[in-house]
Amino acid sequence: MTERENPDTWRVTVMAAREPMSEPMSDDRTAIPGKPPFTVDDMLKFPEDGNRYELLNGSLLVSPAPTPLHQDALLELATILRVASPPELKPMLEVNLRLGPQDYYIPDLVVVSKAAMRSTELMFEAKDILLAVEIVSPSTQMRDRQIKKAVYAAAGIPLYWRIELLESPSLFIYQLGDEEYDLAEEVKAGDTARLSVPFPVEFDPIQLVTDWV
Repeated sequence: MTERENPDTWRVTVMAAREPMSEPMSDDRTAIPGKPPFTVDDMLKFPEDGNRYELLNGSLLVSPAPTPLHQDALLELATILRVASPPELKPMLEVNLRLGPQDYYIPDLVVVSKAAMRSTELMFEAKDILLAVEIVSPSTQMRDRQIKKAVYAAAGIPLYWRIELLESPSLFIYQLGDEEYDLAEEVKAGDTARLSVPFPVEFDPIQLVTDWV
């Protein structure tokens, strides 16, 4: 991501980092209104340009639309969790998560209570999230492995799953300790994750990429 501030108009030009492509890259720069550090209210005024905008302490995190592999794995996971979830808990895709005036994220998947789902009009808060899940893409490796893990832990989200697809599918399960996440388990393709929280569910990470192997 690159940002260039224009002092005359206080607009910022943002270029989204792309995942590897076989076709030539087009110019994806978008004029963003406002002046950094941005607030969540500022971000709601951004144009719809196909990019995913998140905020880390007022700094923009910009991602392109996910790859077909990423989307397919996410839908497979959502299906597995939907089937296993009790009526009072709801797996949801790509929700708005506001953690502060200058902190906003879009987890790939979360689990919330039905009550929180029905009472939330636009943005969930950390207290609503029972589980946050990120599927790592080439353009989001540092973000998902380090930044979001630290941010979600600091916000008090009790469970974080990181799913790696780049080599062999793997599931990393983190549980909140005193101040940060502890790695509770790593489940590789060919093994079965047998989980009890936020509800009982079993699956092999290879199930997420069945159509890709």
